[in-house]
Amino acid sequence: MHRLKTRPQFQATMAAGTLVRTPHFALHCLRLDVSAVSAVSARADGEAAHRLFAPADGARWLGPLVPKRWARRAVTRNVIRRQIYAVAQHFTALLPAAAYVVRLRAAFDRAQFPSAASLALKRAVRAELEQLFTRALARLATP
Repeated sequence: MHRLKTRPQFQATMAAGTLVRTPHFALHCLRLDVSAVSAVSARADGEAAHRLFAPADGARWLGPLVPKRWARRAVTRNVIRRQIYAVAQHFTALLPAAAYVVRLRAAFDRAQFPSAASLALKRAVRAELEQLFTRALARLATP
């Protein structure tokens, strides 16, 4: 799985829309398969967006978006980011060729998770990310 690195890659993927949501996360998806490219390439911005991902045809791209607004401590942001990459790695073979952005959209309760990198926080994040990707697979499977 390739990592999104540039701002235009993130912007193009998020502009494509939200695929699924959970209480704390949202998954944005920009399809990169041949049928989606031809359908989207009718628009100039869609064609430009797909050129951002051209070097790896048929690959999956992933970018975590963990804003300081929702995770104040750097340790917490890094824990969440690592969990996103770890869970996505398990789902890589099942996901279609696309660019994905996993966005943290709400804070985890600091009263419930007082430690910035507690095992309980890691488990909660991982469980919710697995739920997010499972819902995404179900949504992508339906035509």
